[in-house]
Amino acid sequence: MIRKTVGSPSEALQGVKDGMTLMLGGFGLCGIPENSISELVKMGIKELTCISNNAGVDDFGLGLLLQGRQIKKMISSYVGENEEFERQMLSGELEVELIPQGTLAERCRAAQSGFPAFFTPAGYGTEVADGKEVREFHGKMYVMEQAFEADFAIVKAWKGDEAGNLVFRGTARNFNPCMCGAARITVAEVEELVPAGTLDPDSIHIPGIFVQRIFQGSRYEKRIEQRTVRQRQA
Repeated sequence: MIRKTVGSPSEALQGVKDGMTLMLGGFGLCGIPENSISELVKMGIKELTCISNNAGVDDFGLGLLLQGRQIKKMISSYVGENEEFERQMLSGELEVELIPQGTLAERCRAAQSGFPAFFTPAGYGTEVADGKEVREFHGKMYVMEQAFEADFAIVKAWKGDEAGNLVFRGTARNFNPCMCGAARITVAEVEELVPAGTLDPDSIHIPGIFVQRIFQGSRYEKRIEQRTVRQRQA
């Protein structure tokens, strides 16, 4: 059996360099690779292109990389919770590519599956389709979207084993699974790392073949992006 465990985030992210394209899992602040993001901040890597559903908040998640001017371009679907993101985008400091959320997921999945491109109706007739090939299928217009090309996919799972098999929990099973194997190297950080053979095979969401490096994270904050509570009744 090939053991894919590494001892620390720094070891897991060896080879990440300035100018690379990174995929980062998560939805809002749910299921983001907190330890890996913190390590990227420490490393001071610059000129990054980040593929992620959103850009965190001002003082957490990818917002920390934005604070350090480490991101050159964001490829995202939703960016409405980050004032620094807004400032950099409006000032021209940050290049931004906004794409439909389903298209973002499918471009990850296409890369994971080895498909170079696909056609989708999402975005037809809008700026999303500018400069892209458009075709008609069965009387409906579709836009051709290309699979992502990324150097690293960095994801976060609930449990994983030494062989890289992953289990996600609840809504943290968002963009993380479709990013696994969608880049040259996939790094997975997990809350609990167990010996190979421990996980129920029927419960594994992503097989280890899609993961090159895995480590056990620590001190997860698991912040809530916008906390909404019901007023307590008297």
